[in-house]
Amino acid sequence: MTKRFLPILFVAALLTGCASTFTNLSAQRQVRNPSNLYPVGVKFDSKQQSLRWESIKPSVIVGREQFPLRQTKLMSNRWEGLIPVPANAGEISYFYKFDYQYNDFGKPPSTESASSANFTLKILER
Repeated sequence: MTKRFLPILFVAALLTGCASTFTNLSAQRQVRNPSNLYPVGVKFDSKQQSLRWESIKPSVIVGREQFPLRQTKLMSNRWEGLIPVPANAGEISYFYKFDYQYNDFGKPPSTESASSANFTLKILER
């Protein structure tokens, strides 16, 4: 009976072994500012041992626009950036996308991407 479940356990282990986790470090509410640019930050963790951390190209997606993120100082798994919010908008949705390479057995590095869930930033009037 346990032999029937071994393939299922193996597949489950493979899927969880490559899991990536996004932690949104941004405030969910920010006071409107004159520049209409708002800071966002994210922590990215991965259990994928073959991931090439130096190859990560992180971005934040707002609508159809993509904005680059930069790595924070002294932290290897945190990134930050700015997103624009139109002056007439009370909130905006966004998500994070990380493109990266990973080592592939006996082949050149392969490309992969991971995306976070959607987040909402509410803009408060003064």
